[in-house]
Parts: sequence; structure tokens; C-alpha cells
Amino acid sequence: MAAVLSNREVAAILYEVADLLEIKDVKFKPVAYRRAAHGIETLAEDIGRVAERGELEDLPGVGTHIATKIKEILDTGKLGYLERLKAEVGPGVRDLADIGGIGPKKAMLLHQKLGIENLAGLEAAARAGKIRELAGFGEKSEQNILTGITARKETAGRYLLGRMLPVAESILARLAVLPAIRKISLAGSLRRMRETIGDIDILASSPEPDTVMAAFTALPEVTRVLGRGHTKSSIVLESGVQVDLRVVEEGQYWTALQYFTGSKDHNIALRRRALERGWSLSEYGLKEEETQKNLAGSTEEDLYRMLGLPYIEPELRENRGEIEAAEKGTLPAIVTYHGLQGDLHVHSDWSDGKDSLRAMALAARDRGYGYIAICDHSRSSGIDRGLTPEKIAQQRKEIEQLNRELKGIVVLQGIECNLGPDGTPDLPPAVLGDLDLVIASVHDGLRMHGGEMTRRVLAAIHNDHVDIIGHPAGRILLRRDPSDLDLPAIFEAAAAQHVALEVNSSPSRLDLSDTNCRQAKEYGVIFSIGSDAHAKEELQEIRFGIATARRGWLTAGEIVNTRPLTGLRDWLRG
Repeated sequence: MAAVLSNREVAAILYEVADLLEIKDVKFKPVAYRRAAHGIETLAEDIGRVAERGELEDLPGVGTHIATKIKEILDTGKLGYLERLKAEVGPGVRDLADIGGIGPKKAMLLHQKLGIENLAGLEAAARAGKIRELAGFGEKSEQNILTGITARKETAGRYLLGRMLPVAESILARLAVLPAIRKISLAGSLRRMRETIGDIDILASSPEPDTVMAAFTALPEVTRVLGRGHTKSSIVLESGVQVDLRVVEEGQYWTALQYFTGSKDHNIALRRRALERGWSLSEYGLKEEETQKNLAGSTEEDLYRMLGLPYIEPELRENRGEIEAAEKGTLPAIVTYHGLQGDLHVHSDWSDGKDSLRAMALAARDRGYGYIAICDHSRSSGIDRGLTPEKIAQQRKEIEQLNRELKGIVVLQGIECNLGPDGTPDLPPAVLGDLDLVIASVHDGLRMHGGEMTRRVLAAIHNDHVDIIGHPAGRILLRRDPSDLDLPAIFEAAAAQHVALEVNSSPSRLDLSDTNCRQAKEYGVIFSIGSDAHAKEELQEIRFGIATARRGWLTAGEIVNTRPLTGLRDWLRG
């Protein structure tokens, strides 16, 4: 009898395979397994049904080899290949690789030399001063490891925005159609679009809260009901994330939405403004202190206006100066979610993407874009089927043919080249010079010493052929810390050389971060936003990069792909 596994459980097995292959220093395969895992994790349909129809190879990142592995997982509930990898690597070693910049090779060294198999053993060895004695480590490395362990503890129980938002939106859509619902919205850190979240908050208004709570707690993906009440209920989903639903009276909805959106510090600042006016502000309303008369209007905009402020977008509500800027009239008009004219970082099946150039172009046109930049990987960046100069020339012919045939969309030929240790792109200048767009990214050696890594990126910024620095900090959310970079030096050089810094929209990257964007903005940096899509379905992930840019206070004028094609080409030529 076949095992019954959820999409999340199948994806988790493939993710673990990728992690172990990386520790073993296997090339190409980790990227392929992660791409397949991501495709399954975000699949709307049950993976078992896809397998029954024989359509596994139609999924993003799934080829014949991985399809066979998925069938084995679905048939048996486990994967023999994974068990063999676990035996070779040792239990718990993969958890070491992402701590304090240890990386796969050093994780294996720690396991082999000190017998470290888990985070507890790693912390004990670091505190005992044993790690600094190993070749390739030192006192600073040991301290970085302890710092990394502390950071890991702090992020325990956090979930990626890009993974949880579709889940939350699905729940929201099913509740919104209930006749008993009057208004409903996401709240909390998810509405503020923070890069990671602890739980999902939903707020609704209804005259029949018990009816709403019954439907909420009976959702099919619920594994546990933590509590069901008249105004609040909490559930736990298959992914382990907790979802809280609050139902309030319709007259309290807007102040409750503002309150439960947060952040806590933003709310404290607003309450202080209310008190200065002789009012009290809470989730129950904006009231006169003496009479308790409710003053709140019918929208959030009304609430902010009554407090002497223009409306502050949820993404900005972190008490990072937004209230002071709003008061002075200097709050920026941040880029909108429909403000981009094109996507500047997209992959196709010419390298490690799933879909053809035509499919990606048509999907981009369907999104309303006027252009799309195909930036497949170069061969030496550790990506299977990366492009050689000969392949680039062949791809150009297909792109030229598409541009003759397609209406309403222009396909630009770009490349995502890898930077060598000295910052030199891995393609010759003559090849780079013939491309419409060049993204330069670091894909290996991410744990270089800070000075060396900074010089590496600065060299790329000063390269006349480089237009954009891709995912500049090199972080992987909840897994890998940013590279050790002198960011002010990077920002200053990028602004001076008119090289854009990317806000990569991949849910696991969101790199640059919101705080990096805010800082870089002060240097006059220009930004690009790219989905880094490897399948047409992933083009929609660009909204997470836009959210990051919004949280970083970026305006449309500071983002190069808000420009029409003529404006983009002017910038590229400049």
C-alpha cells in the first residue's frame, strides 16, 4: 500500500537530500533537488495525484532522475538514497553547516576531527576552546560560531514569508466567502510583509462569530485546534505554523486591524499621540478619555488622519522613523506592487530553469510586463547546463526570433555570471559586451574574509560590463548568514558607478534586505528587482522583492525596472 505523504513531507525529504549532497561537496545536484523540492512545496495540487497521472516531470525542477525518487517516496514513505547519504555524512552534521559560516566542508571536518554531530556538541566544543585549534579555524571563527548558534536559537519557530503568505491567502479566500463574514484581512507581521514570521494572524468582523469559528477550526489542513472561543480561535497546520483568527464587531474592525497589524513599537507611538490629544487608542477604538465616546472613522486612513498623520502603509509600521517622516511630510511614496514594467532576473531551460524562453516570455506578458531579461547561469557558476559562449550565441538566435514573433513583450538577453575570487566575471569581455544585461553574482566562496569579499564585489562594480550585482549579501534566510561585507563601501561604489544592486525576490533570499535597502538608499544607489524565477509559476514571487523594497522605503524612481523599455535601455547605455 502506498504511503500517504503531504507535499510538505515529500519536499522535506528532497531538501534533506540537497543539504547532505552539499556537505559531501557534490556539484550541481543540490541545486536540482532544492528546485524540485520548492516546486512540490508550493504545488496547489496533491503530489500523489500528479504522480498517478504520470506528470511528475512536468513540475518545476523535476526531471526523470528526481521523478523516480519522488515515486519511491510516495510508494514507501522514505528514500533509500537519503538513508545512504545519512549513513555517509553522519547524523546531525547538516545542521552544523549553516552555523556561523561554517559551511559544508568545515562541518565535515568538525565531525571527523572532534566527533561533533549536533548543535549542542558544537556549542560545547566552542565554549571549551577546542575549535580554534583546528586548521582553518581560529579564535574569531569560534566566536562567530557561538554567535551563529545564538542566532539560530532566536530564529527557531520562524517561517519564510514567501512560504506562508500563499497558505494564509488560501485560508483567507475560503473564509471570505462565508455569508457571516463582513470584513476580513491578514494582520500581524504577515500584513507588514516581514521576511520571516512566527505565526499567521487573521482579523474578521461578523455578526455570527461562532459560525465563522466553526468553519475556521474545521479547515482540512488543521492538525490541531489549540483553542476555540467566541472572539478568538487558534489552530496548527500541517507545516507546524499556528494560525490565530480574531472576530470583532464591525464598528471595531478598523482600529482592531491597525492594532493587530502592529508593530508593537509603532502602536505605542500612535497611542502616545492619542494621549496627547486626550484620547485613548486600543483595538476597541479611538475614544475620548473623559466620555469614552468612540471617535474612530470607517477606515484605517481615517484613524491616521485623526492622529494628525497621512496614511502609513503596513510595510512601514516598524517605528523606524515613519511617524516622524509622516508628521514632517517627508514619508516617501513607496513603490507599488504593480509598479514594475518588467522582470530583470529570469531563468529558462537553457540553464537550470524548467520552462522555455517562449513560455517565460508569454507568462511575463500575461503579467502585464513590457520586457523580461533572460539571465541564465554561466557554465562555471556551479550550475548544471550553465551557458558557454557558444550556447549564448545559440540562445541569442532564439531570442531574436521570439522578438520578431511576439507582440507586447520584448525579451532581453542577459546572463547571471559568477564572480571569481578576484571579482572577475567568468565570461570574456567580448561575450559580456554583446549582451543586453549582465548580472554578476557570487555563488561560491561566500565565507571569504570580509576584506577579500568586499574587494571581490567592488571589482565587479568597477567592471564596465556589469550592470547589476545579484543577491549582493549572499544570505539564505534561516539557513545562511550574509557574507562579511563592508556594505557602506559597496553602496558608495555602486552609486558612483551607476551599477544597480538587486533586491532578489526568491523567498529564501530577499537580498538585499529591507534594512540594507534603506541604508543603500541614503547613498543614492539605484536598485533592480528580479524574481529569479526558474519556472513561469515563480514569476509571481517578484511581489516578495517588491515588499522588501517597500519595507526599505524605496520609491519607483529608485528602481530601474519601473522604467519603460526605452528608459531601461537609456540607463543600460549610460
